[in-house]
Amino acid sequence: MTENSSASPVKEGDVIAGKYRVERVLGVGGMGVVVAAMHMELEQRVALKFLLPEGAANPMVAERFAREAKAAAKIRCEHVARVIDVGTLTQGTPYMVMEFMDGEDLSQVLSRCGPLPADVATGYVLQASEAVAEAHALGIVHRDLKPANLFLARQPGGDPTVKVLDFGISKSTLSASQAQLTKTTSVMGSPLYMSPEQMTSAKSVDTRSDIWALGVVLYELLTRRTPFPADTMPELVAAILQRVHDPVRQMRPDVHPALEAAINRCLEKDPARRFPNVAEFAAAIAPFGPPRSEVSVEHIAHVLGVRVGVAGTLATSGSVPLVPAPQGQTSNPSIPNQPGAVTNAPWAGAASTGAASTSTSKVALLVAIPTLITLLFAVGAALFWMKGRPTQAAVAPSAATASAAPAASAPAAQVPDAAASAAVDAAPSASAAPATPTPPTQPAGRPGARPTATPKAAPTCHTVSYFDSDGNKRFKQECR
Repeated sequence: MTENSSASPVKEGDVIAGKYRVERVLGVGGMGVVVAAMHMELEQRVALKFLLPEGAANPMVAERFAREAKAAAKIRCEHVARVIDVGTLTQGTPYMVMEFMDGEDLSQVLSRCGPLPADVATGYVLQASEAVAEAHALGIVHRDLKPANLFLARQPGGDPTVKVLDFGISKSTLSASQAQLTKTTSVMGSPLYMSPEQMTSAKSVDTRSDIWALGVVLYELLTRRTPFPADTMPELVAAILQRVHDPVRQMRPDVHPALEAAINRCLEKDPARRFPNVAEFAAAIAPFGPPRSEVSVEHIAHVLGVRVGVAGTLATSGSVPLVPAPQGQTSNPSIPNQPGAVTNAPWAGAASTGAASTSTSKVALLVAIPTLITLLFAVGAALFWMKGRPTQAAVAPSAATASAAPAASAPAAQVPDAAASAAVDAAPSASAAPATPTPPTQPAGRPGARPTATPKAAPTCHTVSYFDSDGNKRFKQECR
């Protein structure tokens, strides 16, 4: 819109409805004008949108104006410009009171900055998709999505936020009360962003027409041109209805093939071949957006009551190009052949690359920790098994040791050293007590033979601990 105060039905200093004092004209369009005003009681700046006299005299335009206010008031999403109030001037001109936004629309951003980085463009479209999803959940089809209707509002102390504007030609899919307003042969919307079915009959469009428009918007944000450029209206209609658009990667080789495939699916001529809902579209492009993209997908899916999954990982999006950029081109280009434009872009200083790198480190750490724990368990088990292998002395104890303390002759390394020490310390009297006399041994191979000799006295034995050459703690019996 251009600033033209002479076309405005109000001027600076006018007080509307006894509480809104007009400060200045923000812009004038074909049918309306927007002014900045101050709510005198609340001391809050607002924006007032009026119909121009020629628009107010047209019943259809007046009805669309009222419909825009009702549709925007129903949608409570943060990505829709909030409508606060409506009214009519004394001369019969309708107006609506909206939240005041400081910034610029995406068509102005493109004119100033050129093609956007893939993660930035995807992030903007995802924010717009949140608003579109809430509209679809209420049975509202926008039908006029384009960069000029996506306002990039500057937030105090935060990143810019996309706000969807102009629901003036929106269509309700839940009610037939507007059948008189939407004629079968009428064409409403911006032709460059219209779906094939909207070109032929605005009455028959559904939510998939908005999905087409979102694909066109993302295409333009990446390439700074629309998919079907034309010099005349008949040429444009023929191109949208019949011609295949030029591939995105033909102009932006750094764009990932999967992101290009998502745009191509939006631009299918047959609505049945497009994404069935905004949630699936959002899930397809989210891996190439900023780190918060998954949150947008979850919100969209929740609003529409569907379940979707984000393909790929969000950690790598926006940090490293998944397809090598042409020689001499930066890895995340903003404006080809226009150095320095990135510093003027609204996303400059957002540090999306750093955030994505941080996410990558966190994901790598989460993957490495279980692997490290598993490896430590395996090493510990191997060491434990090796400790449990009996030594030569334990396998073949002396006859005196076996006869003096049969319970202590088992390999001590089969139990933890601490447990073995505790067992020995818990029964010192048993280890120090004199051993009971052993019965006479019988010669091998002669069952029932009488003993050849009887010991005069049994030796005194006790258990001692020691460390072998490998550093393992052992136990043995010493007899005197």
